[in-house]
This record gives sequence, structure tokens and C-alpha cells, in this order.
Amino acid sequence: MPLLSLWDSNPDAVSQLSIEQIVGTAGNGKLRDGSVCSDELRTYLSQIPTHKLAQYIEHCLSSSFTPSGMVLQDLVNEIGRRLDYDVTNGRYQGTPNAIGYDGLWRSPEGNDLVVEVKTTDAYRMSLDTIARYRQKLTAGGELGQTSSIVIVVGREDTGELEAQIRGSRHAWDIRLISVEALLKLLQVKENANDAETGIKIRSLFAPTEYTRLDRMVDVVFTAATDVEVQPEAVDAEPPPSDQAGAGTPVVEEAPAKSGYQFTDSAILQTKRLSIIAALSARESTHLLQKTRAQYWNATRDVRAVCSISKRYAGKNQDPYWYAYHPQWDEFLGGAERSFFVLGCMDLNEAFGIPRDIIRAILPHLHQSVREGGAYWHIHLIETSEGLALYQPKAGANLPLSPYSFRTHALLGEPLR
Repeated sequence: MPLLSLWDSNPDAVSQLSIEQIVGTAGNGKLRDGSVCSDELRTYLSQIPTHKLAQYIEHCLSSSFTPSGMVLQDLVNEIGRRLDYDVTNGRYQGTPNAIGYDGLWRSPEGNDLVVEVKTTDAYRMSLDTIARYRQKLTAGGELGQTSSIVIVVGREDTGELEAQIRGSRHAWDIRLISVEALLKLLQVKENANDAETGIKIRSLFAPTEYTRLDRMVDVVFTAATDVEVQPEAVDAEPPPSDQAGAGTPVVEEAPAKSGYQFTDSAILQTKRLSIIAALSARESTHLLQKTRAQYWNATRDVRAVCSISKRYAGKNQDPYWYAYHPQWDEFLGGAERSFFVLGCMDLNEAFGIPRDIIRAILPHLHQSVREGGAYWHIHLIETSEGLALYQPKAGANLPLSPYSFRTHALLGEPLR
């Protein structure tokens, strides 16, 4: 059975296969430029979670099998896509009439990359040849005027290659990074909330003189600050004065000062992933993590933002509350099938509200405006017909039963 048919019909079975078996199942099992095997493999890689990419990369580097270098090239290019580059896959093997790059990564910020993938630096490579590739691509309009070369290596023992680059006339234009470090950057991006983190990560690959370290420190600080922030700044106990319909709650203080009680981020993310898995099945697609809360499929035409709330039991208090951020609305606006998904930690159902519905009710919601941005308050209330989204500026609330879908239980969580 072809790989993609098997993946669609039985993804659990495919997930148990090694990357060698995956390649053998794709097309005729022969990985060649322009082959059905290559097309199926790349499509499959575009639909799997990042942790599977990491597993396959480890196998490529630790086990010797015939197409391991070509598979690694495809895996690295998929990482580039998840870092939000527009990626063109290169050829597995060069030909006299083709420019022999492994990947072209076009940045949203305008700094394009010519990517070369190497499993080892056991053999010297011609930096002049790679530089000529870049020159030809620029002359042909395939690269912008601002570009650089990135060599991605499979192993960290790269002393000879580093010395070769430092001693060459191309040192300014070439960067070197291990696959492991590239995966770490992707992990930081996927665990972040702010788009600025992705921008800062991509800036690392731009040609930069590092005698002064301010720019690198700025990248690290932005990423670390974003990752350390609680998931949506909405998984906290609301202020005591925030009673149902009592007004517009404004989150002004840090959690330690306000007495907020946060749910463990790992538990929140486990719950979120179970919800996204159920939504993927409902929409017959494979949703991938873009940031902590944002998800989309490989073709970017199905999108979701998933926010999680614990249940609050205070007197006169709404049982679930969330925030809806402008950047989330912008992200969802990039696809016709897009959903703002509300998860409840104690329920095995979630609510996937289409973006056009949530957009229509924003004028009826309270909004907080503060330095650094604004957001709308999403409060769920219990009615005789089930949960509803509270609209304080409208004459009626939004029933959520039409948007409900079943999710999976967490370990130890009772079914409801």
C-alpha cells in the first residue's frame, strides 16, 4: 500500500515504522529526484509532529542505510518550513545543468538562505562552489539581494569545517549549525507565543559580525522571555473582583503579586495536544504546531488556535475564562477553515468556534487595552442548555453546543 494511503487510513501503524521502512513504503521505495517515492516522503514529513522528525534525524545519524543522507536533507528542509521559511527542496544528486543546492529557504524578513546539508565533515567541501551556487541563484532571481549560506551538519564534531570557513574569503556569508541546534531553535519557536520570537530566531542566520554580542543577547533574551511566560496569560485564577458580568477584568499584575494559581504547563500542553488530535480527525487533516497555541496543516488551509482553561469554582464566578488576542485573529484569518478552540481541563469535549463567528461577536465582548497589546475576554457560563459564551454587550449569549466535539481523556481523568 502506498505510504500516503496507509498514513491516512492507519496513522498509528505508520508511526511505528522506522524511517527506512517509511521510505520503502513510499512509491516504489527508490528515493530519486523527481520520483513518486520522493514526493510521498516529503508530503508525509510535512504532516507529522516535530518529535517524529527528531526521531528520524537521530536514526539517520546513528544508522547507516543507503539513502540516509537524502532523507536527512528532506528532514532538514522540513525544519526550515516549520521555522516559517518558504522552502524549495534541492536535488539529491547534482547534474551538470542544475544548480546543486540542498535547499532554498526564503525568509519573510527578506534574508534568504542557501542550505547545504552534511552528515559529517569527514570530507572537505568546496566553499567556492557553494558561493557560486548562491551567485547564480541571485542572478537568476531565485534569491533576494540579501542572502547567506547555511551549512547544516549532522554531528557536532565540526572543527575542521569551522576552521575551513574561518580561513576562507566566504567567512562573512557562511554560517554553520548542527541539526541538533536547529531542532532546539524549532522547539523554542513552537513553545513560544509571540511572533517576535520566530523573527529573532531567523535573524541568527543573517550575515552578522559578532565582535559585539548585543544582537545575539537580544535573540536569546526575546526567546527566553517568551518561553517563560505562562501559556496564554489566561490560565490563571481571575481576580476576586471578576464576578460574572461585573465588568471588564484587566490582568495588570504578575502572577506572584496577584495570587493567580497556574495549572502546570506540561499538563496544559498534554490536554491541548489531545484536543488538536481530535480536531485533526474531525477535519480529516494533520494539524501541526506553529507556536504553543497556534496550529495549521501542511498546506496552511486549515488553522486553529487552542486555548485552555481550568474550571473555576469561586462564588459568582464564571467557570471558564480565556483571552482572544489580535495576533491569533490575524493567524486564523489566513485560512477559510479556521477555528478558535476552547478547551476545558475537566471536560472531554472542546469547542471549535469558526473564526467568522468569533469575529462577529468581538464587539459584544469586554476588551483590555494595556501597554504591549490588547485582548478580548472570553468567559463561558453555564445555562440550562449547556455552556455558552457570555456576551456582556449583547442581549443574548452564544450557545456552544453546535461547536462541541469529543476529545480524549487525560491519564487519570474521569469521562464526562
